Amino acid sequence: MTRISRILPALFVLACAPALAVADETIPTITLTDGVVSPQQIDLPADTAVTLTVSNTGKTAAEFESKRLRIEKIIAPGQTETIDLPALPAGTYPFVEEFHEDLDTAKGTIVVK
Repeated sequence: MTRISRILPALFVLACAPALAVADETIPTITLTDGVVSPQQIDLPADTAVTLTVSNTGKTAAEFESKRLRIEKIIAPGQTETIDLPALPAGTYPFVEEFHEDLDTAKGTIVVK
């Protein structure tokens, strides 16, 4: 095996690394921290299936709930879950961290445009 044939695969991986990093940043992420939702609004494109990442960085369990989307997901402290959203029509889809739903900071909206 020549030196070039050993180096080419490594160069290919390095060349693709920036594109892979950019792709990861486009995954919408919601963080739940003991009754605080961040960000409180997520904008998504209409008619496009999306995977949403929900992380619980708090010390207690959290429940991501959207009645309009018919989603309920309990997330243990320190855990991250993914939620596959179907292609949605334009509109607003409220959600709440249900275990702290009495707090304004526990409410959010997914806005599909």
